[in-house]
Amino acid sequence: MSATPHTTRLAVPRRRGVRRAGDRLFAGAAVGAGAVILSLLGGVAIFLLVKAWPAITADAAEIPGDGGLVDYLWPLAFGTLLAAVLAILIAVPMAVGVSLFISHYAPRWLAQPLGYVVDLLAAVPSIVYGLWGIAVLGPASVDLLRWLQDHLGFLPFFAGPASATGRTMLVVGVVLAVMILPIISAVTREVFAQTPRSQIEGALALGATRWETMRMAVLPFGRSAIIGASMLGLGRALGETMAVAIILSVSGGVTLNLISSGNPSTIAANIALDFPESSGVAVNVLIASGLVLFAITLVVNMAARAVIERTERARRA
Repeated sequence: MSATPHTTRLAVPRRRGVRRAGDRLFAGAAVGAGAVILSLLGGVAIFLLVKAWPAITADAAEIPGDGGLVDYLWPLAFGTLLAAVLAILIAVPMAVGVSLFISHYAPRWLAQPLGYVVDLLAAVPSIVYGLWGIAVLGPASVDLLRWLQDHLGFLPFFAGPASATGRTMLVVGVVLAVMILPIISAVTREVFAQTPRSQIEGALALGATRWETMRMAVLPFGRSAIIGASMLGLGRALGETMAVAIILSVSGGVTLNLISSGNPSTIAANIALDFPESSGVAVNVLIASGLVLFAITLVVNMAARAVIERTERARRA
């Protein structure tokens, strides 16, 4: 009787000692990785600020365009946010619907191949999406643009005149939505599939329909995943370059009109198009626009993290 407690007292400290060493090693590696990422992020911010400072302090006459730095950056920031928000409004409902179908509606023989096909959309290069948008989707959307002008022209989004080529902000939003759809779908699909089976069966047992079960059990369980995945997709849409540069017909103005040929450019597309021919203060101006894009992306991700944490606290409560 006395040997067993003695053996246990000898064995437990040995196992606990090994476990503490592993915990220390893992904690050190995690802290080191976090410090490296924060250092890289801080280094990028410092680099952008230092290189953008000559443009910030330059005279308005040295800034490209008719106004100063703010007048130059404001339309670009507006166009970036407009294209990204439009893409999110189109992509999120589609991605959630696709994820629900794959995880809870499609038969098993179809769900897995369909998931692979959706995920493969993320492997298509952005320049291919741009070529598809300008050569296929743009011309195919001309009749739709005219219909929107004729029937919904009283709204500022469809005031027209409709573009004859389809190189509009609406087409850019659709292309960006297709590009970010696999990112949002992959995250939400995995979380929807982890919904506790007891919640789904309980809802069905109480007489809920399949859609009511999705609405009352699956969607609330995956709410934080939907928000997080949407912010990941928004970050991708904010920084997209080549597809926007190829498709968009740029006028440089600030407008909510989504179907006309005059559109504000985005920050990333403007940098890609103007950087090879820029020199002197013009380069610093482009870097200053990159600093603005960096700040927008940082604010968006911080806001997303705050919303996710609040949603998780509400769900646990």
